[in-house]
Amino acid sequence: MGIKLISATLAAASLAWLGGCASQDQVSSTTMEQATQPLTCMSKAECDAWWARAQVWVTNHSEYRIQTITNSIIQTAGPSSNKRALAYQITMTPTNEATTTIGFAAHCDHPLGCKPNPWQAGADFKQFVRNGPPTSRYTTPQAATPAPSSVVVNPIPQPVPLNLESQPGQSGRSLTPQ
Repeated sequence: MGIKLISATLAAASLAWLGGCASQDQVSSTTMEQATQPLTCMSKAECDAWWARAQVWVTNHSEYRIQTITNSIIQTAGPSSNKRALAYQITMTPTNEATTTIGFAAHCDHPLGCKPNPWQAGADFKQFVRNGPPTSRYTTPQAATPAPSSVVVNPIPQPVPLNLESQPGQSGRSLTPQ
């Protein structure tokens, strides 16, 4: 009797866990729309900038090493059946309308699905390629809105340069004791 109860409890826990995975992998209609929207550049300068951003995005988001980079494809190694990480293939294809389309493909071979979700990765990729890096969340209060006169605003401390001798305004004199 005790073994049946434990088996039933484990089965219920497994279903709850799988159900939780399924609900986490649901994709919003907004994300789906962003991921499927064509990524078409209109000029050589825009296409060059977008292609450079595509390389940056893949470099920063892939757990696999980049296998190929040319002026028409960016491809990572993978996928591996024991990893949930996405493998990427980005293509740049001229169209008949004198524009260029940048294509995005992402996939994994894990039975439990991919992390991140390929639809979300596609939406993030396209937003980054179109707009560049997001603006910093850590803007100084002075940049956002002026502070009331009763509030003291301290600027964010800047890092000290490692080589003081090469900095403007430095005497070039050694600061080590003689």
